[in-house]
Amino acid sequence: MNLETLEARIAIRAAASPDESYTARLIARGMEKCAQKLGEEATEAVIAAVTGNRAELVKESADLLYHLLVVLKAADIPLAEVMVELDARTAQSGLAEKASRTDQH
Repeated sequence: MNLETLEARIAIRAAASPDESYTARLIARGMEKCAQKLGEEATEAVIAAVTGNRAELVKESADLLYHLLVVLKAADIPLAEVMVELDARTAQSGLAEKASRTDQH
């Protein structure tokens, strides 16, 4: 599965009844709940990474990607928009890109 396929699956599930879909239920609970779940999964992925638990890092990374796409869906931001931003950033070195963002703040 790729991220675009997952995004499409999330869109289908988001349109379902909250009684039948975890995704729909999560989105129905609002952005705060979606973001909270994203934060929880990010923390769990970090813990798995720093403890060197490869199997858990794989599982938590999957959860993290899913919940990120749910947050994007709830915010009505298509994955393609994020990919355009990533593409723009890869047009220059990572250090140069980071320096340009730092200078703007």
